[in-house]
Amino acid sequence: PGSPYPGSSYPGTPYPGASYPGASYPGSSYPGSSYPGPDGSGPGSPRRWAPHPGDDLRRPPVRTGAGPDVRGPDGRGPGGPGPGGRGPGGRGPGGPGPGGFGPRGRPPGLPRRRRLRPRGIVLIAVLALLGYPLALFAVAWTSLGRVDAMPSGDRPEDTGGRTYLVIGSDSREDLSAEDRARLGTGKAAGQRTDTIMLLHVPRTGPTVLVSVPRDSYVPIPGHGKNKINAAYAFGGPQLLIRTLEEVTGLHIDSYVETGLGGYADLVDAVGGVNVCVARDMQDEKAHLDIKAGCQTLDGTTALGYARARYSDPRGDLGRVERQRQVLAAIASRTLSPAVLAVPWRSFPAASAGGHALTVDQGASPWGLIRFVLAMKAVSGGGGFSLTVPVSDPNLSTSVGSAVKWDTAKATLLFDALRGGDTETLRPLVEEQAARSR
Repeated sequence: PGSPYPGSSYPGTPYPGASYPGASYPGSSYPGSSYPGPDGSGPGSPRRWAPHPGDDLRRPPVRTGAGPDVRGPDGRGPGGPGPGGRGPGGRGPGGPGPGGFGPRGRPPGLPRRRRLRPRGIVLIAVLALLGYPLALFAVAWTSLGRVDAMPSGDRPEDTGGRTYLVIGSDSREDLSAEDRARLGTGKAAGQRTDTIMLLHVPRTGPTVLVSVPRDSYVPIPGHGKNKINAAYAFGGPQLLIRTLEEVTGLHIDSYVETGLGGYADLVDAVGGVNVCVARDMQDEKAHLDIKAGCQTLDGTTALGYARARYSDPRGDLGRVERQRQVLAAIASRTLSPAVLAVPWRSFPAASAGGHALTVDQGASPWGLIRFVLAMKAVSGGGGFSLTVPVSDPNLSTSVGSAVKWDTAKATLLFDALRGGDTETLRPLVEEQAARSR
């Protein structure tokens, strides 16, 4: 009684044919129910996700299959085709294959790869930027030659700034027969100086590079008056420094020397230097034959251009200007991005530069850095380049033809260097530049 359908076996059941009381409620797990059970596994029922005890509800829902959750190398279960279904882990008409879809992840026991964070990348870049120049400097510093160059006894007081004596030795002692033939140096014995320069770096004002003609007629302590390059032949760098300090009043702080072979090797190591040649030059003794114009010189040609004397109408005065020109070009090229930014060029250049130079035993790393930067400043127009003023380039003396300084102008030059007021030298620099054109 009360059943809306006739034939019901039990009173109160709303559906005909129900075999158990209570079958009218959703969630029945008995056969014949049209609603899924709590786990969604009732036959014929549509499957849906339901949480299980221990599930992390913060993660997105995961589709589960009929088999156990076993993951393969790609983060999925080994699976297999379901009845009539698709490939591994796929869903066929009858449902997912064994294992179903497991949570995405890495295979058990495989360590997770760590990604570089931006902070780590920046740190590596900073270390590389600092380490690269330090490595270059270390190669150059450990390749330098050393010599006891500074004289003892009374010397002028320290002047403002720093003064370097830069010389080019024409000694052939370290050259092989092949090198002498290649560089055209001849077989002259003994040690002399082909180049004498004073590089002065003031505390303020322009850096100044001064050429001292090697035939300058000056008093040499203990040897009377002679050409200044004889001081190097008589007593090496110590006597040359003492001679220069007495005739200029400057205190020389550092000594830098380069030889013939090292000079050429350094030019080749940096890939040649750009030099503007004022006129055609042919000099058999210097093994030189070049045309006028701006061009790149290799080591042998650059050395010949700097040493050529007999083909220059101005003789030694023209040669010292070319020596400054080439030395400044070497410094500029060595510190250029074309060399520094290319490791297979910068490291050979650092090694060749170190082997090409000999410094005094008291030289410091910072002193060498200041020297290189000062040379670059002069080459880039940030300094002055001139020769000790001369009144007679062909003075007849007991030791042959020599060079006589212009006493008044030379005194003005060295007073400005001692006083650190290098800007006052501008008129003298412009006068010499106009004369050399």
